[in-house]
Amino acid sequence: MSVTQAVKSFDEEAGTLRPTGERRDAHVWHCSLSLAPGHPDLDDEKWGAIANDFVDAMGFTETSGKAPCRWVAVQHGPSINGGAHIHIAVNLVREDGTKADTFRDYKRASTAAAELEVKHGLEVVEGREVGRSARPELMRELAAVEAGETTETPSARMARTVRACATASESEAEFVRRLRREGLWVRPRFAAGGHDVVAGFSVAERPAHGERAEWRAAGKLGRDLTLPRLRDSWGKDTGALTGADAHAAIDAADEWAAAWRGAPTVRAEAEPVEVTGEDLRRCASELADLNKSLTSISLRDHAAWAEAAHDASGVLAAWSLRTEQTPGELAVASDQLARAAALHRREMPERRTPVRTRSAASTALALVAAGSGGRAGQALVVRQLIVTAKALTIAADRTGQTRQLRRWNDAARRDLETVATRLEQGARVTPGVGRPTEAQRPAPALPNELQRARERAQRGRDGRDHGR
Repeated sequence: MSVTQAVKSFDEEAGTLRPTGERRDAHVWHCSLSLAPGHPDLDDEKWGAIANDFVDAMGFTETSGKAPCRWVAVQHGPSINGGAHIHIAVNLVREDGTKADTFRDYKRASTAAAELEVKHGLEVVEGREVGRSARPELMRELAAVEAGETTETPSARMARTVRACATASESEAEFVRRLRREGLWVRPRFAAGGHDVVAGFSVAERPAHGERAEWRAAGKLGRDLTLPRLRDSWGKDTGALTGADAHAAIDAADEWAAAWRGAPTVRAEAEPVEVTGEDLRRCASELADLNKSLTSISLRDHAAWAEAAHDASGVLAAWSLRTEQTPGELAVASDQLARAAALHRREMPERRTPVRTRSAASTALALVAAGSGGRAGQALVVRQLIVTAKALTIAADRTGQTRQLRRWNDAARRDLETVATRLEQGARVTPGVGRPTEAQRPAPALPNELQRARERAQRGRDGRDHGR
């Protein structure tokens, strides 16, 4: 049997591959599987198990229900980048004379590799774990960072802003308002057939005069930032809505519509309130309650642990937006925990943690605008976030998750230790420089949850006093 494939050449003018009209022999399929640089080499038995699992997953063996292909794996030692690797070559003519299917083999190989990384405890490739593939626009952004034109990519900056606003919001409508108050342009994506149901959204930073806005879909910024997953985090059912939920859905629809038209937000926010040391201590107490609740989560409940990572990342993102002149330890720690929050598939936790971090993130967003609260109180909050990062690391270790995930959580904890030490030593935390000034946009403090938290605390004190 003759197996061939079309020969293509790169058209520089069009920027695409075009068929040349010729064909060439293609009866051998080849790929390489490489460990991350610095990963300890594997023995022959382990490499053999990985190779067998990979060709099974690609459908080249009898596990596909078809005649097997002949194949060979060759261990090739360390690559130029330092990672040990093997080569796999497959004869695409099956033993019964039929041809093996290689349709979408790049996608299938990536999926198989992701499963093998988890199954065999290998380091997970970041692009697969977080959904950050090397898209052309991201490559341009990374090139600008490497050239020193900017300190971080717009995608990273927007992802942190979206995550901070999502964590601080109690409703979808409030989330849209927060995004717009932070200076982002928001564009809803409507479900097919009308403009009534919002299925997703994109964001963009305000472009310079004469330039076009660079829009980024939320799912491209982070797997935990898609609208369905954010709705899960707010505890909203996507089914029929009644009562208060129905009113909340109407409010959200109104805010999305206003964003779509470029009109002002439908509902105005209250004036900023001053953040006090008591507010920060209450936030630290709420985070302590969150950490205590983590001890009751099953180690198998990956969705619940991802939800905790998302919340902690959001608080740090909010703090970074308000306090770091350029992306520093808080931004890095937020990004590290955000990676731990990324799940390949949308999952619901077996049981939700009874404590969430809405008021902590809201307080962080109000912190610098109010210019108060005290470094000691800030240090208390950061110390509790360190406990959260440690709990996530322990959970990842006990469940045999990837070395990369454990490393992300460890890195976040180290960065937070640096911040906490600095605060405890009395170092000043200054507002970010280079962001829109208060004269250029509405005050960024969004105090709704902060005020509600104070009211809840007061009711609790009144109840205790009444019971005496």
